[in-house]
Amino acid sequence: MLKKLFNALAFFAFFSLDGGQYKPPDCIAKQKVAIIIPFRNRHEHLKYWMYYLHPILMRQQLDYGVYVINQDGEGVFNRAKLMNVGYAEALKDYNYECFVFSDIDLVPIDDRNLYRCFDNPRHLAVAMDKFNFQLPYNTYFGGVSSLSKDQYLKINGFPNAYWGWGGEDDDIYKRIVFRGMSISRPNLVLGRYKMIKHKRDLHNEANPQNPDKLGKTQWTMDKDGINSLQYTVKEIVRDILYTWITVDIQAPEN
Repeated sequence: MLKKLFNALAFFAFFSLDGGQYKPPDCIAKQKVAIIIPFRNRHEHLKYWMYYLHPILMRQQLDYGVYVINQDGEGVFNRAKLMNVGYAEALKDYNYECFVFSDIDLVPIDDRNLYRCFDNPRHLAVAMDKFNFQLPYNTYFGGVSSLSKDQYLKINGFPNAYWGWGGEDDDIYKRIVFRGMSISRPNLVLGRYKMIKHKRDLHNEANPQNPDKLGKTQWTMDKDGINSLQYTVKEIVRDILYTWITVDIQAPEN
């Protein structure tokens, strides 16, 4: 396993740019893809993700960059707001056309599940092992998804108001529907994922206030999103395998 890791990383390092960016050496990729990972205190998972995903993304011959958006401090976690930050910060680096938003604990099983954008917003993680490789419900949009720049802007990005666990994926799904788009998915074979086991994170507990926000999405989405995003960058570190961006998102303490 160590030899495989060394060979894969050596190949990546030879052809990569700084900060987890890679271009295929023998062709021009059809899309420029930013991989956005909302993050806090999951360093062991980060190692697994980098080990498995970089070889897959390279085999898919993507022109891509990996951005780990690290929430500063110990306030309440906000996954969707961190993904908005990732979108904004990635565009400062490169003219990305496609954005893949991925949880740190999900690894695809099938290489044919392409990390790129499609004619409609794409839900990639449709069959996780935790759900017995089935879609848990028809409107589920969690785990890993991709949107083109146009699709993302059409829904005003993601909501910033969902603090703690739950609700933001359903809000994103509603935004897509309210803008007249539909979801595309791979089938249940191609869309299989392994979830790295973990306990619920501190300060990412289920928020009982989040479900009530879903009934207001149609009226809040135009003013809560990328157009209202506020944050402060605390640190940017360009590792070989990723760009690490630590941000203050004004998180409440509890």
